[in-house]
Amino acid sequence: MMKTSTIIFGVILVLLGFLGFVSNPLIGADALFVADAVHNFIHIVFGVILLAIAFWVKEKPLLWLKSIGAIVFLSGLIDIFFASSTGGSLFGIAYTNRYSDWLHLIAGLAILSVGIYGRDDA
Repeated sequence: MMKTSTIIFGVILVLLGFLGFVSNPLIGADALFVADAVHNFIHIVFGVILLAIAFWVKEKPLLWLKSIGAIVFLSGLIDIFFASSTGGSLFGIAYTNRYSDWLHLIAGLAILSVGIYGRDDA
């Protein structure tokens, strides 16, 4: 379960990251989920990290998932409360909007849940 879920999350993040570089109504500068190039790159990096966890990490993969899930969740939570002070940007480095913030909360909870409730695939 853990490996499959991690692969799914990783592939989704990589695809979303690359999709953000192509003009579309879902992800981009003027799309439903606002994301600039930095934000797209961060999605790709996190997706690759998740894929690396799924295929190569043998020691404590659930700890890695908990950590990444917490980072994604906290980034959404912090941005919901402080986006107005940073001009609608995530920590002042990547542009986002409320839809993106809520998506980060949901994705973070999903990844964190796999880390908490998942079992190591032996």
